[in-house]
Amino acid sequence: MTTEGIEGVYVETHNWGKAAKFLQALGYNVEFATEDGSGMLRNGDGPYLLLAEIPEDRKPEVQVVLRVADAGAFSAEESVEVVTPFEETHYGTQEMKVRDPDGRVWSLQAPIKK
Repeated sequence: MTTEGIEGVYVETHNWGKAAKFLQALGYNVEFATEDGSGMLRNGDGPYLLLAEIPEDRKPEVQVVLRVADAGAFSAEESVEVVTPFEETHYGTQEMKVRDPDGRVWSLQAPIKK
């Protein structure tokens, strides 16, 4: 089984409000926001953007999240370095982290099967 495209993008920011307003000006709508400076935005039925506010002393990073239909049926090829296997998240999905040849970490996300 392979991935099914981009599920979303995780974006760190130093200012949730300014970043959210910027994305809204580009056509994104806030689906939810938390009191701790994070939230999800989406443009139509496209991939989500998950914004998370981080401290000023950290460099903001971006991480692509790829969709997987079934975590149990997914098997990474030998050439793919698995950083962490699929684990349930606090936000109701299963997530695996893999590293690309340049050292970037990618997230693979699957629904939790009931």
